[in-house]
Formats: sequence, C-alpha cells, structure tokens
Amino acid sequence: MISRVPVNVLEGVGELLKIPVSSFLDFSFISGGCINEGGQLKTSLGKFFLKWNNDKKFPGMFEAESRGLKLLRKQQAIKIPDVIGNGTRSPHQFLLLEFIEQKTQIKNYSQHLGQRLAALHRCTAPSFGLDHNNYIGSLQQFNQFHSSWIDFFINQRLNIQLKFAIDNGRVSPDWIQKFQSLYLKLPSLLPQEKPCLLHGDLWSGNLITDDKGEPCLIDPAVYYGNRESDLAMTKLFGGFDEEFYGSYDETFPLQSGYQKRADLYNLYPLLVHVNLFGGSYIHSVETILRAFK
Repeated sequence: MISRVPVNVLEGVGELLKIPVSSFLDFSFISGGCINEGGQLKTSLGKFFLKWNNDKKFPGMFEAESRGLKLLRKQQAIKIPDVIGNGTRSPHQFLLLEFIEQKTQIKNYSQHLGQRLAALHRCTAPSFGLDHNNYIGSLQQFNQFHSSWIDFFINQRLNIQLKFAIDNGRVSPDWIQKFQSLYLKLPSLLPQEKPCLLHGDLWSGNLITDDKGEPCLIDPAVYYGNRESDLAMTKLFGGFDEEFYGSYDETFPLQSGYQKRADLYNLYPLLVHVNLFGGSYIHSVETILRAFK
C-alpha cells in the first residue's frame, strides 16, 4: 500500500521521476530494520526499489551510497543496480534504484561471481581510500587517502572503530596496547598490492541474483583497498562456496598465505559489529589478537 510510504518521501520521488503522486500504484516492503525501510514501488513508469531513513540520524548516507553504486557500475565488471536518484525531504532521505527481479541462479553461478569480482578488483587507483566518506552499516566509514595500505588500514579502519568501542564502554582500554603490538607486525604479515576498487561490505546478504540468473551486488561500502579484505569478509558469515574462491584465484591469482591473513582483515568488520552489537564479536576479536600475538 502506498500509504506505508511517508508522504514527503513520495513527493520527493515524484519530483525525481517528474510524475504526480497519483501515478504511484503500490508499495510492498522487501526489507526493513533499524536503519532503512525499503521495498518495491510500482508506478506508471514501472517498478523501482525505494528505501528511506532518518536524514538527521544518518546524514548523507544515501548520497554516499549513490556515489558508490555509480562508481561500481561504471566499471561494468559485475551487475550493480542502476541509481535513479536520491534526495532529502526532512525528516527523511531516500534512494531510488532499478528494481532487480530475482530469478534462479544460472549454472556455474559461483564461477561467474569469482570471475566478475576479480574483474572489479582489476580497477585500481593511485592511493588507498576514496574521495568521500560513506557508511558501513549504520556507522560512518572514513576514507582519507593514504599511500600505504597498512597506514590506511590502521588509521582509517582499525583505530577509528577501536576508539569508538573504548569510548562507548564496549571494550577495555587495554585493547589499545594489544592492537599497537599487532600494528608493529603488520608490515611482515600483509602483502603490498595496488589499491583495488572494493565493494567493502561483501557478505552473502549483499549478494542477490538478477533476472538473468547472474550475480548482482548491492549495499556497498566502497573504497580502494587491498582486495584480500573483500575476500576475507566473504568468509566471515559464510554463503560463498569453494568454486567461487577457485574461480577468483584462477582469474586474478592471490599471493601465497592469503588464508592465514583473512582474520587480520576481518578485524575491521568485527570491530564494526562490536560497536553495533557487542556480545560474541568481542570474543572473536580477542581470539584473532591472541592468534597473532
């Protein structure tokens, strides 16, 4: 029902599409939660995916997501939903996307996914970071450029989340020393590679299947980083099979020892989850710190 969508959001979408609100036919929720409300919007122009949230609580979130989606789509490496537009109608902001009709996966789906993610990672930049900040989940993600991956990883990823966790009483201040000890070892643990374009939040929930049965990525947290961090996150919550990893490595071979390094990269998304949820994620971080002590 159209009445489920705030009137100010409908008015903003109407201006974007240049059609009256009376041209909106129906709306059905597909996703929702503590950050966004979202679903299929049927209009006289066709179907779209619409999501909205509180613009004061998450300032600039959809502007950043729009830029990230456009950057990924521009590479033509893997299916990314087309951005129709975004806007703000206080107290809401909204994002309007191409609606992806999901179908059954094609044969060799995982192989295609590995090849196409590898193609995306072939897109490089001079520095690690991005020309704007964005979000990972409901937390801001900072992307100041660095010439060194290790400096970027420490200063723009781990330290920011670590400070947030300590300041909010999630973890003990003695974590600072534990992380400082780890930082001294990173130059001998992490390989040097060019900055690659990353999805940035690559877990199975952000992978869908399009109307041709092909893989499609959504909800990114884009930046240029070490490609191993994208792959590491695919292991954090499962959902990716060995055919995917084999296909990726065959297309864009990884440096030896990747499997042993994956946990290091996952300190970042785990710290994000510590800040969002606490609980068992604290233990997961401590386990990794002990393993590399």
